[in-house]
Amino acid sequence: MQDHPIGIPACFTSGEKVADDPATVTRSGQSVFMSAYRTKIADQCRLITITWCKNLLLHGLSVSVEGPEGESQYTCKLELKPWYFWRKQGSKRFVVEGKAVDIFWDLKAAKFKGETEPNSEYYVAVVCDEEVVLLLGDLKKDAYRKTGCRPALIDPILVSRKEHIFGKKKFATRIKFHEKGRFHEISIECKNGSNSGTIVSNGNSINGDEPEMEIRIDGHLVIHVKHLQWKFRGNEYINLRKLRVEVYWDVHDWLFSPGLRHALFIFKPIMSCTSLSLLSTSSSSPTLTSSTSTPLSSQTGGSGSLEGLNAGGGSSDFCLFLYAWKVE
Repeated sequence: MQDHPIGIPACFTSGEKVADDPATVTRSGQSVFMSAYRTKIADQCRLITITWCKNLLLHGLSVSVEGPEGESQYTCKLELKPWYFWRKQGSKRFVVEGKAVDIFWDLKAAKFKGETEPNSEYYVAVVCDEEVVLLLGDLKKDAYRKTGCRPALIDPILVSRKEHIFGKKKFATRIKFHEKGRFHEISIECKNGSNSGTIVSNGNSINGDEPEMEIRIDGHLVIHVKHLQWKFRGNEYINLRKLRVEVYWDVHDWLFSPGLRHALFIFKPIMSCTSLSLLSTSSSSPTLTSSTSTPLSSQTGGSGSLEGLNAGGGSSDFCLFLYAWKVE
């Protein structure tokens, strides 16, 4: 796998500095979830990036608004330590090209349930021009009452989600492929054959069978890659009812690089007009529709970088990037 800048923010220090060095994050065993939304702020279409991070000591939250020429120049950061009650509720203002942007949050009673992101009893709101341009969490009435602002006329669009998770053999996450859809459970497992073979530098397996990888959605096996040392990069398509999802993977460093390394998985929905209307009612189990394992270079123009992928026609706006860090 090519080394590319991932921009992983570490949980914030007391000086509220953000470390972009991946080694800093991996040494701390820190989980990071980054969600990017496209909306209108200061008379322009901009990205708002919400970052949640978690390590053994604290949760961290960062809200960044895209500045001129795509730069994330405006950022609000806070730590959620057990002994810092006052930081769990508040607001912060900064100016984006002459326009005031306010960030409001209430995390006093937020329930994380062991996850990096809270799943209930909280809100995070971004306000500009007396409109709530982005609102996360279930305490929506509290958020509108606190901000004193109306909902924006344009709904924000979830563009991408990046997750950094750690594990030994199995990695799991929950994701919506569209705001109107339901949550899906994704699990990825990389394992050797029944005889626990060992991978050596030339890609061969000794003392046992060759390595395999299984990807499951909602408990159903949708992708099974055998001979993984030869197919460490590739893609397949799966169907979730009428929603088609293209899955890319690059697990080269899991197999051939020493030390703590990550694999990269991309889940890209490809939706038709009819699939959009069926998302909220879909309950059928996912089924594998094709099994085409192609070299990564054919998907990315030879760059070897999954993040350089440009979706073709019919794709949705959303894309999930999953960085799975394998811990020995």
